[in-house]
Amino acid sequence: MAKARSNFICQSCGAVSPRWQGKCEACGEWNSFVEEAPTSGIGAAAARGAKKGRIFALEGLSGESKPAPRVLSGLAELDRVTGGGFVPGSVLLIGGEPGIGKSTLLIQACAMLARKGERVVYISGEEAAAQVRLRAERLGLADAPVELAAETSVEDIIATLSAGRRPALVVIDSIQTMWTDTADATAGTVTQVRGAAQALIRFAKLSGACVILVGHVTKDGQIAGPRVVEHMVDAVASFEGDGSHHFRILRNVKNRFGPTDEIGVFEMTGGGLTEVANPSALFLAGRDGSAAGAAVFAGMEGTRPVLVEIQALVAPSALGTPRRAVVGWDPSRLSMLVAVLEAHGRVKLGQHDIYLNVAGGMKIAEPAADLAAAAALVSSLVGAVLPQDMVFFGEVGLSGAVRPVPHAGLRLKEASKLGFSRAVAPQGADGRASAKGETPKGMGMNAIRHIGEAIAEIAALGRKAPNAPTDR
Repeated sequence: MAKARSNFICQSCGAVSPRWQGKCEACGEWNSFVEEAPTSGIGAAAARGAKKGRIFALEGLSGESKPAPRVLSGLAELDRVTGGGFVPGSVLLIGGEPGIGKSTLLIQACAMLARKGERVVYISGEEAAAQVRLRAERLGLADAPVELAAETSVEDIIATLSAGRRPALVVIDSIQTMWTDTADATAGTVTQVRGAAQALIRFAKLSGACVILVGHVTKDGQIAGPRVVEHMVDAVASFEGDGSHHFRILRNVKNRFGPTDEIGVFEMTGGGLTEVANPSALFLAGRDGSAAGAAVFAGMEGTRPVLVEIQALVAPSALGTPRRAVVGWDPSRLSMLVAVLEAHGRVKLGQHDIYLNVAGGMKIAEPAADLAAAAALVSSLVGAVLPQDMVFFGEVGLSGAVRPVPHAGLRLKEASKLGFSRAVAPQGADGRASAKGETPKGMGMNAIRHIGEAIAEIAALGRKAPNAPTDR
C-alpha cells in the first residue's frame, strides 16, 4: 500500500506544494510553508465517511422575490456601509490595523442592538470576558443585555448559539483565533481559518443570524489569511485611520446586498466612537485660505459626496533626482500628472521636489482628483492663492484633455451646501447637470476642456501669497 504524502501549504496565500520551499512562488513570502497531513485538510473528515448525496429541488429565475429585511444596528454610519442595515443570514468580514477601534465599534453596535430587545452575542477569542467588560464600562454600555463569552472552539460556539432564541447578531473577534475539529492544524493557519469561517458561514445561512467576523491585517494592510475567505463572506469592510488623527473611516470593499465603495466616518473620543454626519466639514476644518498650494476637491465615496483639501508643496531640488512624496493619493497617478503638466501645460516641474498630501488623512482613489491635484501643484509652483470659495474636480488624460466624471450634480450640491460658489470642472459636466436641473442656484461653473485652460484659469484667479517667490 502506497504511503500517503503530506502537503505544504503557504500560510499567506494558501498555495499548495508537495515539498517545503523557502519562498512561496505564488505570493513571494519567505518561510510561510507549513506541513499538513493528508487527512488534515478541510472536508477530510467527511471524506473518510463519505455518504451518498441527496437530490434537491431546482428553481427557475422567474418568481416572486422580496427584498431582504434589514436589522438596523442603531449606528447610522455603520448601517450606511452595510447598505441599510444587516441582512439576516449574512456574514460580514471587518479588517483593520491593531488598536484602530474595531472592537470598540462592534461592542457599541452590539449594545445598541441589544437594547432594542434583540439577542446579541459577542464571542472574544483574544480577550478575556473581564477585559471586554472593562471596555463596556468605559464606554457606558455595561447595562446593555449583550451575551458575552471568551471561546475559540467553533463547534462549541455553534452549539451554544443554536440553543435558545435565534441571535440577531453574532460577533467573532477574531477569526484567526478560532479552530475547528474538522481541520487538524494549528489555530491561525490557512486551513483552520478557512475551516472555521466555512462552519460559521454555514451556521449563519441555516439559522438566519447575522455574523460579523473580525480579521487581522498584514503589514501591507490586507486582511490576513487566504483570500478565499473574502470570497466566501457576503460583505468585506476595512476600518481605516491614523493614530495622529481623531477620526476613523469604515470603507466598504464588497457587499452583496448594497453598494460598494461606501464609507462611514467616525470620530474617536474618550467615550468611544461617535458618528460624523457631515464629514466634509470635518476634513475642511482649520483650512488656511491664505496659503498657496491648496485646492478643495469635490469627491465621491460611494453615494456620498465628500469635500477634502489637497495640499501641494513644490520646491527647487538640490538633488540629482527630485523627490516625490505622496500621502493619501496614488504615487503613480502623481507621476503621470506631472508628466502631463510638463508635456501639455508647459509647467516645469522636473527639477523640483514635490510633496502632495490629502489633508485630514483621507485616502482618495478616484481619478476625478486629477484636476484638484494639478491646481494645487500649479498654485504652489507660482505662489498663487486659489479662491476659498472654489472647488475642483475632473479627470486628466494623457493627452491633456480634462474628461467629465460621474455624479457632477451631487458634487456641486455638497459644495454649495458648505458655502462654495464656484467650481472648475470639465466642460460637459456643467451642461449635463444644468439639463437635469442638478446645478445649485448661485453656483458658478468654469468649464474647461484641456489642462492648459486650467493653468490659465489658475493664473487669472489666483492672487500672490505674501511670502510667494518672485521668480520660478
